[in-house]
Amino acid sequence: MIHVEVRPGAYADSVALLQVSRDVAALDGVHRAQVAMATPLNVEVLAGMGFEVPPATPNDLVIALDADDIDAALAAVTAALGSRRSLAEDRAVAARTTRSALREGGDLVLVSVPGASATVEAMDALEAGCDVMIFSDNVPVAEEVALKQYAATRGLLVMGPDCGTAVVGGVGLGFANVVGPGPVGLVAASGTGCQQLLCLLDAAGAGVSQALGVGGRDLSSEVGGLATREALRRLDGDPSIKRIVLVSKPPAPEVADDLRAFAATLTTPVTFALLGPGEPDLTAAAESVLRELDRGIPAWPARGQATPARAGLLRGLFVGGTLCTEATLIAAQSLPSNAFSMIDFGDDEYTQGRAHPMIDPTLRLVHLSEALANEATGAVLLDVVLGHGAEPDPAAALAPLISDATVPVLVACVGTAADPQ
Repeated sequence: MIHVEVRPGAYADSVALLQVSRDVAALDGVHRAQVAMATPLNVEVLAGMGFEVPPATPNDLVIALDADDIDAALAAVTAALGSRRSLAEDRAVAARTTRSALREGGDLVLVSVPGASATVEAMDALEAGCDVMIFSDNVPVAEEVALKQYAATRGLLVMGPDCGTAVVGGVGLGFANVVGPGPVGLVAASGTGCQQLLCLLDAAGAGVSQALGVGGRDLSSEVGGLATREALRRLDGDPSIKRIVLVSKPPAPEVADDLRAFAATLTTPVTFALLGPGEPDLTAAAESVLRELDRGIPAWPARGQATPARAGLLRGLFVGGTLCTEATLIAAQSLPSNAFSMIDFGDDEYTQGRAHPMIDPTLRLVHLSEALANEATGAVLLDVVLGHGAEPDPAAALAPLISDATVPVLVACVGTAADPQ
Protein backbone atom coordinates (compact mmCIF):
# COMPACT_ATOMS: atom_id res chain seq x y z
CA MET A 1 0.00 0.00 0.00
CA ILE A 2 1.08 3.55 -0.73
CA HIS A 3 0.43 6.34 1.74
CA VAL A 4 1.43 10.02 1.47
CA GLU A 5 0.79 12.39 4.38
CA VAL A 6 1.56 16.08 4.92
CA ARG A 7 2.11 17.44 8.42
CA PRO A 8 1.88 21.26 8.25
CA GLY A 9 4.59 23.25 10.02
CA ALA A 10 6.41 20.18 11.35
CA TYR A 11 9.97 21.32 10.57
CA ALA A 12 12.92 18.98 11.08
CA ASP A 13 16.56 19.03 9.99
CA SER A 14 17.22 17.40 6.61
CA VAL A 15 20.00 15.14 7.93
CA ALA A 16 17.75 13.94 10.77
CA LEU A 17 14.96 13.21 8.28
CA LEU A 18 17.37 11.28 6.08
CA GLN A 19 18.19 8.99 9.00
CA VAL A 20 14.49 8.57 9.83
CA SER A 21 13.83 7.57 6.19
CA ARG A 22 16.64 5.03 6.29
CA ASP A 23 15.59 3.57 9.63
CA VAL A 24 11.98 3.10 8.51
CA ALA A 25 12.90 1.81 5.03
CA ALA A 26 15.02 -0.92 6.66
CA LEU A 27 12.01 -2.41 8.49
CA ASP A 28 10.39 -5.64 7.32
CA GLY A 29 7.40 -5.02 5.10
CA VAL A 30 8.47 -1.47 4.19
CA HIS A 31 9.38 -1.24 0.50
CA ARG A 32 10.03 2.51 0.27
CA ALA A 33 10.06 5.32 2.81
CA GLN A 34 10.84 9.00 2.36
CA VAL A 35 10.39 11.60 5.10
CA ALA A 36 11.35 15.10 4.00
CA MET A 37 10.39 18.74 3.99
CA ALA A 38 8.05 19.57 1.10
CA THR A 39 10.44 21.81 -0.83
CA PRO A 40 9.85 21.91 -4.61
CA LEU A 41 12.94 19.77 -5.17
CA ASN A 42 11.89 17.15 -2.63
CA VAL A 43 8.37 17.02 -4.07
CA GLU A 44 9.89 16.48 -7.52
CA VAL A 45 12.03 13.63 -6.19
CA LEU A 46 9.00 12.03 -4.51
CA ALA A 47 7.02 12.30 -7.75
CA GLY A 48 9.89 10.57 -9.56
CA MET A 49 9.64 7.76 -7.02
CA GLY A 50 5.94 7.34 -7.83
CA PHE A 51 4.44 9.21 -4.87
CA GLU A 52 1.71 11.78 -5.47
CA VAL A 53 2.21 14.63 -2.98
CA PRO A 54 -0.82 16.82 -2.09
CA PRO A 55 -0.41 20.63 -2.01
CA ALA A 56 2.18 21.59 0.61
CA THR A 57 4.68 24.32 1.48
CA PRO A 58 8.44 24.02 2.17
CA ASN A 59 7.62 24.38 5.90
CA ASP A 60 5.50 21.21 5.85
CA LEU A 61 6.71 17.68 6.53
CA VAL A 62 5.77 15.02 3.97
CA ILE A 63 5.76 11.32 4.79
CA ALA A 64 5.67 8.96 1.81
CA LEU A 65 5.43 5.23 2.44
CA ASP A 66 5.09 2.07 0.41
CA ALA A 67 4.51 -0.69 2.96
CA ASP A 68 2.48 -3.82 3.65
CA ASP A 69 1.21 -2.36 6.93
CA ILE A 70 0.83 1.43 6.69
CA ASP A 71 -0.25 1.86 10.33
CA ALA A 72 2.86 0.09 11.56
CA ALA A 73 5.07 2.07 9.20
CA LEU A 74 3.51 5.38 10.33
CA ALA A 75 4.03 4.39 13.95
CA ALA A 76 7.68 3.68 13.14
CA VAL A 77 8.04 7.14 11.54
CA THR A 78 6.50 8.84 14.59
CA ALA A 79 8.75 6.86 16.93
CA ALA A 80 11.84 7.64 14.87
CA LEU A 81 11.03 11.35 14.76
CA GLY A 82 10.52 11.37 18.53
CA SER A 83 13.78 9.50 19.07
CA ARG A 84 15.72 12.02 16.98
CA ARG A 85 14.21 14.94 18.90
CA SER A 86 15.04 13.31 22.25
CA LEU A 87 18.61 12.67 21.12
CA ALA A 88 18.97 16.30 20.05
CA GLU A 89 17.61 17.48 23.40
CA ASP A 90 19.99 15.19 25.31
CA ARG A 91 22.93 16.63 23.39
CA ALA A 92 21.81 20.23 23.78
CA VAL A 93 24.19 22.55 25.61
CA ALA A 94 23.37 25.61 27.64
CA ALA A 95 24.37 28.03 24.89
CA ARG A 96 21.50 28.66 22.48
CA THR A 97 23.18 31.25 20.23
CA THR A 98 26.62 31.98 18.83
CA ARG A 99 26.90 35.06 21.03
CA SER A 100 26.18 33.16 24.25
CA ALA A 101 28.47 30.26 23.25
CA LEU A 102 31.36 32.65 22.72
CA ARG A 103 31.21 33.73 26.33
CA GLU A 104 32.90 30.38 27.04
CA GLY A 105 35.86 31.38 24.83
CA GLY A 106 37.26 30.02 21.57
CA ASP A 107 38.75 31.40 18.38
CA LEU A 108 36.92 29.54 15.59
CA VAL A 109 33.17 29.24 15.02
CA LEU A 110 31.63 26.71 12.62
CA VAL A 111 28.23 27.81 11.32
CA SER A 112 25.90 25.15 9.91
CA VAL A 113 22.37 26.56 9.84
CA PRO A 114 19.93 27.30 6.99
CA GLY A 115 21.51 29.87 4.67
CA ALA A 116 18.99 32.57 5.52
CA SER A 117 20.25 32.56 9.13
CA ALA A 118 23.97 32.02 8.55
CA THR A 119 25.05 35.64 8.12
CA VAL A 120 23.75 36.74 11.52
CA GLU A 121 25.59 33.92 13.30
CA ALA A 122 28.79 34.55 11.33
CA MET A 123 28.74 38.27 12.10
CA ASP A 124 28.31 37.53 15.82
CA ALA A 125 31.45 35.39 15.61
CA LEU A 126 33.44 38.07 13.79
CA GLU A 127 32.36 40.78 16.22
CA ALA A 128 33.65 38.55 19.03
CA GLY A 129 37.05 38.41 17.30
CA CYS A 130 36.72 34.84 16.01
CA ASP A 131 37.42 33.29 12.65
CA VAL A 132 34.39 31.59 11.14
CA MET A 133 33.77 28.60 8.87
CA ILE A 134 30.37 28.83 7.17
CA PHE A 135 29.33 25.34 6.14
CA SER A 136 25.88 26.69 5.17
CA ASP A 137 25.00 27.19 1.51
CA ASN A 138 22.35 29.41 -0.11
CA VAL A 139 23.86 32.57 1.43
CA PRO A 140 23.44 35.65 -0.82
CA VAL A 141 26.71 36.83 -2.38
CA ALA A 142 26.16 40.39 -1.12
CA GLU A 143 26.13 39.06 2.45
CA GLU A 144 29.30 37.07 1.78
CA VAL A 145 31.04 40.23 0.58
CA ALA A 146 29.89 42.18 3.64
CA LEU A 147 31.17 39.49 6.02
CA LYS A 148 34.54 39.23 4.31
CA GLN A 149 35.03 42.98 4.08
CA TYR A 150 34.35 43.29 7.80
CA ALA A 151 36.70 40.39 8.54
CA ALA A 152 39.45 42.03 6.50
CA THR A 153 39.33 45.13 8.71
CA ARG A 154 40.02 42.93 11.76
CA GLY A 155 42.50 40.43 10.33
CA LEU A 156 39.98 37.58 10.60
CA LEU A 157 39.27 34.70 8.24
CA VAL A 158 35.86 33.80 6.79
CA MET A 159 35.87 30.30 5.33
CA GLY A 160 32.79 29.99 3.12
CA PRO A 161 29.86 30.29 2.71
CA ASP A 162 29.46 26.77 1.34
CA CYS A 163 32.84 25.79 2.76
CA GLY A 164 32.58 22.03 2.82
CA THR A 165 36.11 21.06 3.83
CA ALA A 166 38.91 22.38 6.02
CA VAL A 167 41.83 21.11 8.08
CA VAL A 168 42.70 23.47 10.93
CA GLY A 169 45.33 22.63 13.51
CA GLY A 170 45.35 19.05 12.27
CA VAL A 171 41.59 18.67 12.77
CA GLY A 172 39.31 17.98 9.81
CA LEU A 173 36.14 20.05 9.61
CA GLY A 174 33.09 19.42 7.42
CA PHE A 175 33.69 16.70 4.84
CA ALA A 176 37.20 15.68 5.84
CA ASN A 177 39.51 12.94 4.62
CA VAL A 178 42.01 11.40 7.02
CA VAL A 179 45.50 12.57 6.05
CA GLY A 180 48.74 12.99 7.94
CA PRO A 181 50.58 16.27 8.55
CA GLY A 182 53.21 17.41 6.12
CA PRO A 183 54.86 20.31 4.30
CA VAL A 184 51.86 21.38 2.19
CA GLY A 185 49.16 23.93 2.99
CA LEU A 186 46.06 24.31 0.85
CA VAL A 187 43.85 27.31 0.19
CA ALA A 188 40.72 26.02 -1.50
CA ALA A 189 37.89 27.83 -3.26
CA SER A 190 36.38 24.40 -3.86
CA GLY A 191 35.47 21.62 -1.45
CA THR A 192 35.98 18.48 -3.51
CA GLY A 193 38.96 20.06 -5.26
CA CYS A 194 40.53 20.37 -1.83
CA GLN A 195 39.62 16.77 -1.00
CA GLN A 196 41.00 15.47 -4.30
CA LEU A 197 44.36 17.17 -3.69
CA LEU A 198 44.41 16.00 -0.07
CA CYS A 199 43.92 12.42 -1.24
CA LEU A 200 46.37 12.54 -4.15
CA LEU A 201 49.09 14.05 -1.97
CA ASP A 202 48.36 11.51 0.76
CA ALA A 203 48.67 8.65 -1.74
CA ALA A 204 52.10 10.03 -2.67
CA GLY A 205 53.19 10.26 0.98
CA ALA A 206 53.10 14.05 1.13
CA GLY A 207 51.04 15.26 4.08
CA VAL A 208 49.00 18.44 4.45
CA SER A 209 49.24 20.49 7.65
CA GLN A 210 46.41 22.90 6.96
CA ALA A 211 43.64 23.26 4.38
CA LEU A 212 41.71 26.52 4.54
CA GLY A 213 38.50 26.55 2.49
CA VAL A 214 37.29 29.96 1.39
CA GLY A 215 34.07 29.12 -0.46
CA GLY A 216 33.53 28.56 -4.16
CA ARG A 217 32.71 32.23 -4.91
CA ASP A 218 35.74 33.80 -3.26
CA LEU A 219 37.67 34.16 -6.53
CA SER A 220 34.69 35.67 -8.32
CA SER A 221 34.65 39.31 -9.44
CA GLU A 222 32.08 40.13 -6.75
CA VAL A 223 34.11 38.81 -3.81
CA GLY A 224 37.57 39.52 -5.22
CA GLY A 225 39.57 36.90 -3.29
CA LEU A 226 39.14 38.61 0.09
CA ALA A 227 39.35 35.40 2.14
CA THR A 228 42.02 33.90 -0.11
CA ARG A 229 44.44 36.71 0.69
CA GLU A 230 43.98 36.22 4.43
CA ALA A 231 44.36 32.44 4.09
CA LEU A 232 47.55 32.84 2.06
CA ARG A 233 48.95 35.24 4.66
CA ARG A 234 48.28 32.75 7.44
CA LEU A 235 49.85 29.78 5.69
CA ASP A 236 52.86 31.92 4.78
CA GLY A 237 53.36 32.54 8.49
CA ASP A 238 53.36 28.81 9.35
CA PRO A 239 56.99 27.60 9.46
CA SER A 240 55.94 23.95 8.97
CA ILE A 241 54.55 24.71 5.50
CA LYS A 242 57.07 24.64 2.65
CA ARG A 243 54.63 24.86 -0.27
CA ILE A 244 51.19 26.47 -0.57
CA VAL A 245 48.67 25.28 -3.16
CA LEU A 246 45.74 27.46 -4.22
CA VAL A 247 42.97 25.38 -5.81
CA SER A 248 39.82 26.88 -7.30
CA LYS A 249 37.06 26.41 -9.79
CA PRO A 250 37.54 28.73 -12.80
CA PRO A 251 38.26 32.15 -11.24
CA ALA A 252 37.62 35.64 -12.55
CA PRO A 253 40.76 36.40 -14.63
CA GLU A 254 41.44 39.74 -12.95
CA VAL A 255 41.18 38.16 -9.49
CA ALA A 256 43.56 35.39 -10.49
CA ASP A 257 46.06 37.98 -11.77
CA ASP A 258 45.84 39.97 -8.54
CA LEU A 259 46.39 36.85 -6.45
CA ARG A 260 49.41 35.83 -8.50
CA ALA A 261 50.90 39.25 -7.84
CA PHE A 262 50.08 38.96 -4.13
CA ALA A 263 51.59 35.46 -3.93
CA ALA A 264 54.84 36.81 -5.36
CA THR A 265 55.23 38.95 -2.22
CA LEU A 266 55.08 35.93 0.12
CA THR A 267 58.03 33.99 1.48
CA THR A 268 56.47 30.55 0.89
CA PRO A 269 56.16 29.49 -2.77
CA VAL A 270 52.61 29.15 -4.08
CA THR A 271 51.43 26.67 -6.69
CA PHE A 272 48.26 27.71 -8.54
CA ALA A 273 45.76 24.96 -9.37
CA LEU A 274 43.08 27.07 -11.01
CA LEU A 275 40.75 25.07 -13.21
CA GLY A 276 39.87 26.52 -16.60
CA PRO A 277 40.31 26.01 -20.33
CA GLY A 278 43.91 25.14 -21.08
CA GLU A 279 44.83 24.84 -17.39
CA PRO A 280 46.18 21.61 -15.79
CA ASP A 281 43.67 19.28 -14.16
CA LEU A 282 43.89 18.39 -10.46
CA THR A 283 46.04 15.30 -11.00
CA ALA A 284 48.54 17.33 -13.01
CA ALA A 285 48.53 19.99 -10.28
CA ALA A 286 49.28 17.37 -7.61
CA GLU A 287 52.14 15.99 -9.71
CA SER A 288 53.56 19.49 -10.10
CA VAL A 289 53.55 19.97 -6.32
CA LEU A 290 55.29 16.64 -5.80
CA ARG A 291 58.01 17.58 -8.27
CA GLU A 292 58.48 20.93 -6.51
CA LEU A 293 58.90 19.03 -3.22
CA ASP A 294 61.38 16.60 -4.87
CA ARG A 295 59.07 13.68 -4.24
CA GLY A 296 58.28 10.82 -6.56
CA ILE A 297 55.02 10.57 -8.46
CA PRO A 298 53.26 7.26 -7.75
CA ALA A 299 51.26 5.15 -10.15
CA TRP A 300 47.77 6.42 -9.37
CA PRO A 301 45.49 3.48 -8.50
CA ALA A 302 42.94 2.32 -11.06
CA ARG A 303 40.68 -0.71 -10.96
CA GLY A 304 38.41 -2.47 -13.41
CA GLN A 305 38.62 -2.73 -17.17
CA ALA A 306 37.99 -0.07 -19.77
CA THR A 307 35.16 -0.91 -22.18
CA PRO A 308 34.16 1.03 -25.28
CA ALA A 309 31.35 3.53 -24.85
CA ARG A 310 28.43 3.04 -27.17
CA ALA A 311 27.22 5.90 -29.35
CA GLY A 312 25.28 8.35 -27.26
CA LEU A 313 25.40 11.05 -24.62
CA LEU A 314 28.19 11.23 -22.03
CA ARG A 315 26.39 11.75 -18.69
CA GLY A 316 28.23 13.11 -15.64
CA LEU A 317 26.41 12.86 -12.29
CA PHE A 318 28.56 14.41 -9.56
CA VAL A 319 28.34 15.18 -5.85
CA GLY A 320 31.47 17.36 -6.12
CA GLY A 321 31.24 20.66 -7.95
CA THR A 322 34.96 20.89 -8.73
CA LEU A 323 35.07 17.37 -10.12
CA CYS A 324 32.02 18.20 -12.24
CA THR A 325 33.77 21.33 -13.55
CA GLU A 326 36.95 19.39 -14.27
CA ALA A 327 35.04 16.71 -16.21
CA THR A 328 33.20 19.39 -18.20
CA LEU A 329 36.48 21.07 -19.17
CA ILE A 330 38.03 17.76 -20.25
CA ALA A 331 34.96 16.70 -22.23
CA ALA A 332 34.79 20.06 -24.00
CA GLN A 333 38.27 19.49 -25.42
CA SER A 334 37.08 16.68 -27.71
CA LEU A 335 33.26 16.63 -27.74
CA PRO A 336 30.66 19.07 -29.05
CA SER A 337 28.53 20.71 -26.36
CA ASN A 338 25.46 18.65 -27.27
CA ALA A 339 27.36 15.36 -26.75
CA PHE A 340 27.74 15.58 -22.98
CA SER A 341 25.74 16.63 -19.93
CA MET A 342 27.21 17.22 -16.45
CA ILE A 343 25.23 17.84 -13.24
CA ASP A 344 26.61 18.94 -9.86
CA PHE A 345 24.07 17.73 -7.28
CA GLY A 346 25.88 19.72 -4.60
CA ASP A 347 24.92 23.00 -6.27
CA ASP A 348 22.65 25.30 -4.28
CA GLU A 349 19.63 24.60 -6.48
CA TYR A 350 19.76 20.90 -5.52
CA THR A 351 20.34 21.32 -1.77
CA GLN A 352 17.43 23.54 -0.71
CA GLY A 353 15.68 21.58 2.00
CA ARG A 354 17.94 18.58 1.38
CA ALA A 355 21.18 17.32 2.85
CA HIS A 356 24.25 17.52 0.63
CA PRO A 357 24.43 14.59 -1.84
CA MET A 358 27.56 13.29 -0.12
CA ILE A 359 25.22 12.62 2.81
CA ASP A 360 21.94 11.94 1.01
CA PRO A 361 22.46 10.32 -2.42
CA THR A 362 18.74 9.89 -3.19
CA LEU A 363 18.48 12.53 -5.91
CA ARG A 364 21.56 11.33 -7.78
CA LEU A 365 20.42 7.72 -7.53
CA VAL A 366 17.12 8.67 -9.21
CA HIS A 367 19.00 10.40 -12.06
CA LEU A 368 21.50 7.55 -12.34
CA SER A 369 18.73 4.98 -12.67
CA GLU A 370 17.11 7.08 -15.41
CA ALA A 371 20.41 7.60 -17.24
CA LEU A 372 21.27 3.90 -17.25
CA ALA A 373 17.81 3.02 -18.56
CA ASN A 374 17.97 5.62 -21.34
CA GLU A 375 19.12 4.20 -24.69
CA ALA A 376 20.52 7.62 -25.58
CA THR A 377 23.19 7.30 -22.84
CA GLY A 378 26.62 6.28 -24.13
CA ALA A 379 28.60 6.31 -20.87
CA VAL A 380 28.27 7.61 -17.30
CA LEU A 381 30.78 9.42 -15.08
CA LEU A 382 30.38 9.40 -11.29
CA ASP A 383 32.36 10.54 -8.27
CA VAL A 384 32.33 8.87 -4.86
CA VAL A 385 33.77 11.02 -2.08
CA LEU A 386 34.81 9.31 1.15
CA GLY A 387 35.84 10.69 4.53
CA HIS A 388 34.25 11.90 7.74
CA GLY A 389 30.85 13.50 7.24
CA ALA A 390 30.18 11.62 4.00
CA GLU A 391 27.81 8.70 3.48
CA PRO A 392 29.09 5.71 5.52
CA ASP A 393 28.54 3.11 2.76
CA PRO A 394 28.12 4.72 -0.67
CA ALA A 395 28.72 1.44 -2.48
CA ALA A 396 25.62 -0.19 -1.00
CA ALA A 397 23.22 1.83 -3.16
CA LEU A 398 25.48 2.37 -6.19
CA ALA A 399 26.73 -1.17 -6.74
CA PRO A 400 23.38 -2.79 -7.65
CA LEU A 401 22.69 -0.11 -10.27
CA ILE A 402 26.19 -0.22 -11.74
CA SER A 403 26.43 -4.01 -11.83
CA ASP A 404 23.31 -4.19 -14.01
CA ALA A 405 24.39 -1.35 -16.31
CA THR A 406 24.69 -2.03 -20.03
CA VAL A 407 26.86 1.06 -20.61
CA PRO A 408 30.32 1.83 -19.19
CA VAL A 409 30.33 3.56 -15.80
CA LEU A 410 33.53 5.33 -14.74
CA VAL A 411 33.84 6.21 -11.05
CA ALA A 412 36.36 8.63 -9.56
CA CYS A 413 36.82 7.61 -5.93
CA VAL A 414 38.18 10.38 -3.71
CA GLY A 415 39.47 8.94 -0.45
CA THR A 416 42.41 7.71 1.58
CA ALA A 417 43.26 4.34 3.11
CA ALA A 418 42.53 5.77 6.56
CA ASP A 419 39.05 7.07 5.75
CA PRO A 420 36.24 5.41 7.77
CA GLN A 421 34.53 3.88 4.70
